[in-house]
Amino acid sequence: MIAEFFQFNYTLTIVMAGAFILGISSGLLSSFAVLRQQSLLGDVISHAAFPGIAIAFLIMMTKDPLGLFFGAMVSGWIGTLFVNAIVRFTTLSYDAAFGIILSVFFGLGIVLLSYIQRVPSSEKAGLNSFLFGSASTMLYQDVITMALFSLIIILFIFLFWKEFKLLSFDPNFMSSLGFPVHKLNLLLTTLLVISIVIGLQMVGVVLMSAMVIAPAAAARQWTSHLGTMVLLSGFFGLLSGVIGTLFSNFIPHISTGPMIVVIVSFFVVVSLLFAPHRGLIWNWIQNYYYRSNIRANSMLVNMLLFSESQTDPYHCHQLSALTAIGRGPALRAMKELQRQQYVRNPEADLWGFTKRGYQKAQHLQATLFKDDHGY
Repeated sequence: MIAEFFQFNYTLTIVMAGAFILGISSGLLSSFAVLRQQSLLGDVISHAAFPGIAIAFLIMMTKDPLGLFFGAMVSGWIGTLFVNAIVRFTTLSYDAAFGIILSVFFGLGIVLLSYIQRVPSSEKAGLNSFLFGSASTMLYQDVITMALFSLIIILFIFLFWKEFKLLSFDPNFMSSLGFPVHKLNLLLTTLLVISIVIGLQMVGVVLMSAMVIAPAAAARQWTSHLGTMVLLSGFFGLLSGVIGTLFSNFIPHISTGPMIVVIVSFFVVVSLLFAPHRGLIWNWIQNYYYRSNIRANSMLVNMLLFSESQTDPYHCHQLSALTAIGRGPALRAMKELQRQQYVRNPEADLWGFTKRGYQKAQHLQATLFKDDHGY
């Protein structure tokens, strides 16, 4: 049934294929952009590519996908060169250079688009869709072009994996080993330009930067291994593309590009909250568990101190007496100890050791004694 649905829905098939390709290419490269602290470079490239689209159209006077992609790629690449030149030859920092190039190139693109709107040509229709994306206007030729560029990106990542890995973590050490750091940096930036350019028609200039940042931001929460992070980032990217396309198809009046960005942003939020060892809620649960464990262990040691004054180590004590020398919610701690079968509660306010609890308390006391005396 699913195959038949896609077979008879040609537009959805094209858009789905484009979203799949975009998600993989942008997801794989986003890890390197985030690790190199160049996330905002994606925003600069996407805005800098806009005038290249307009110039390519003015030269060809037709919306040939390959020609527009090459125009956007050259323009975006020139924008990154200007950023590096500003930082290198002036006293301005990267954030100032990013702001300058982004605004200047985007403003130039808007001026050229306004001029194109006055040109008597039927081919000009749809160029403004590159601002916010228009996945529904994608053609089979667009998908083929995206697929070719995406294969180039994957091939170069595979061939230069070790070099890109070193470049992301320690470029100075890489330079001391004799690697051409500047050329490799230029190559990685060029691949990033390509990945952004192939997504402009689907996601648009304004939102494309999210596809460079969000997949890696989500993947980083789940792992500390670069290989796993790159694969997870690519997976989050393609999954966002597929889910966003399906949602925009079944929900009326919802654009595909913004929906893809919403889905990938949802993955980021979920990762920030629930990812093991880094998620906010995960850390809150872990901290709660540690605090509860400390309170419970403290209550066991206090009960052992009380038991030393009794001939029967399993003698029950009143909770009010244990609370007087303890800290925190004593009843909650005792309930937790009872759940772990360390204590028993024969009467309402009386608590005593089980055999297992008494052994646990002795072990804790011996451990504290060793820590206090250093042996």
